[in-house]
Amino acid sequence: MHPVGRRRRGSELEEALLDAAWQELKDNGYAGFTLEAVAARAGTSRPVLARRWASKHELLRAAVRQAHSRTVLPVPDTGSLRGDIIEMLREFNADRVDFATVLGVQLGGYYQETGSSLADLRDVIISGHDSTLEQVLQRAVDRGEADPAKLTPRIRTLPFDLFRQHILMTLTPMPEDAMEQIVDEIFLPLVTP
Repeated sequence: MHPVGRRRRGSELEEALLDAAWQELKDNGYAGFTLEAVAARAGTSRPVLARRWASKHELLRAAVRQAHSRTVLPVPDTGSLRGDIIEMLREFNADRVDFATVLGVQLGGYYQETGSSLADLRDVIISGHDSTLEQVLQRAVDRGEADPAKLTPRIRTLPFDLFRQHILMTLTPMPEDAMEQIVDEIFLPLVTP
């Protein structure tokens, strides 16, 4: 809530609305995600939301995009592909488990209603952004640790796909030994020259 008597405007208001929308998704899922509920949580009115987002789907996508942007992870540079990928998985474990859980568990109704999927929403989130993973993989290619011909789109994301699978199936962080097994036993053998 904002201080009494002080009216929020511009980017401050938009940020507060998107924060309220994200919190509504986290607390009540898509079933409870209405413009009225978000407006009440933000301490404003439904028309204020409707002037910015034409539908609750647009509001949802904007809220997810903002929540994702708040957890921008640094590009690791441990000096090795193994170290960088494990460090990325550790960062995801520390900062993104709740985010991934909301996307995977709380938004089932959204995916069904819109005919979209988690992959479609992921594309909305990362469109136009230089991927941390791409930077890590390019450095590994430059160091001779990874064969660019073996870095197919599916192989590039394999450690993170397995990470997401763990999160969505258990709703818990991934153990350190499991991260190391994914990298050492699955990923590195597939990409090493």
